[in-house]
Amino acid sequence: MNNGRNSTIGKIAGLVAGFIVMLGCFIASVRFGFTTIKWSDLMAVITDYDESSMEQVVVMTTRLPRACMAAAIGASLAMAGAIMQAITRNPLASPSVMGINAGASVGIVAAITVFKVTQMSVLVWISFGGAAVAAAVVYALGSLGRDGLSPLKIIMAGSAMTALFVSMTQGMLVHNENGLQDVMFWLAGSIAGRDIQTLEAVIPYMGVGWLAAVLLSRQLNIIGMGEEAARGLGQRTGLIKLAAGIIVVVLAGGAVSVAGPIGLIGIVIPHIARYICGQDYRWLLPYCALLGAVLLLAADVIARFIILPEEVPVGIMTAAIGAPFFIYIARKELMTR
Repeated sequence: MNNGRNSTIGKIAGLVAGFIVMLGCFIASVRFGFTTIKWSDLMAVITDYDESSMEQVVVMTTRLPRACMAAAIGASLAMAGAIMQAITRNPLASPSVMGINAGASVGIVAAITVFKVTQMSVLVWISFGGAAVAAAVVYALGSLGRDGLSPLKIIMAGSAMTALFVSMTQGMLVHNENGLQDVMFWLAGSIAGRDIQTLEAVIPYMGVGWLAAVLLSRQLNIIGMGEEAARGLGQRTGLIKLAAGIIVVVLAGGAVSVAGPIGLIGIVIPHIARYICGQDYRWLLPYCALLGAVLLLAADVIARFIILPEEVPVGIMTAAIGAPFFIYIARKELMTR
């Protein structure tokens, strides 16, 4: 394993293998569900699309956009988690734990239930705003005191803000029962029923976030060495953290606007990626993108079969997968202190 982690060829081979696995999960997401799509219909969608074929219409209008969204959201949340762990130097940091997903969620719920906003192009920006407010408040609370920002304080601040935002969301739903059905399945974390227009509204922002994250990877490596070491190397740490925070807001906020608060991908995937490729963010971020896409695609496929003909929201599946891992990491950190 060490040879693979230290070898450029080994890392490239790992990325290729990850892409192949992701492609397999993507195809499975398009093919399998309540209606299983035949290979012939799947190929016909590419070569000779027939609008009179129900199976081909299902692929084009439902399954393909859903698979694309699962891959994009999984990649975004995993990369956001890795970036947060770098700038906070906290292995438990992620958009779900730090309250960013919850902040974006409360903004979306308020927009839908109170202000009756339904345009996806507007909801995306509301999600960004909620995520940004949550990130700013958590960072400010975590920086209070003489010691400044610390891993423990920022986790406590994130947990407190998550609880506050969840309470605000529940309060809005209690006082607006008519809006409950509009957001309940979304609040559990789901990509079911999303169309291609939803994807088109959010994917440009995610794409910018992915590119910016990769461009910032070298600076994230230096930040990971510590504040003093980074300043000693001439890095403007405040500016780097601000840029990283904006990227996290774009990636996490975009994901929440489409699928709701899907949790724990941002914790699980960065740790798995580090085990495979090491600490170098120039490799870690691409690995996170691929593995995050694999996890959410696989979880979404499994969620379709648990209670047929209904579906389990994919957010419940990721929570079931990620919760034991979160407990393991938290326990490991406590034992090493």
